[in-house]
Amino acid sequence: MGQISTRFSMAVHTLSLIAFSPNECTGDFIAGSVNTNPVVIRRMMGMLKKAGLVDVRPGVGGASLLKDPSEITLLDVYRAVNVTEENQLFRIHENPNIACPVGRNIEQVLQAELRDAQSAMEQRLAQTTLDQLIHKFQ
Repeated sequence: MGQISTRFSMAVHTLSLIAFSPNECTGDFIAGSVNTNPVVIRRMMGMLKKAGLVDVRPGVGGASLLKDPSEITLLDVYRAVNVTEENQLFRIHENPNIACPVGRNIEQVLQAELRDAQSAMEQRLAQTTLDQLIHKFQ
């Protein structure tokens, strides 16, 4: 299941921190809470900024949300950090044997199932806002 990277949970963690205490949110502070390298956080902040979710104050440090937490869904975050390759959550193994009836059909049949599964997951993520998530912490 190497497809969903930890970037998604790190991004949700980061945005939650910023919502909680925007003034303290330097790259180092976030990296300390997420327990990862500040370089990883900077790269991720770049993605969140590009998606219009955060504003970063270089030099001074600190970051702020550009939308209210009630307007940011988990799907927004998921899309912002570009979690999947070519928007495919699941990849199917390469080159099954087409001489075999299973090998010949597995990709097409399984792709349809997986597309539905991904779609269900995305609909579910769209129902939860950052605000709702943060309230569960308290």
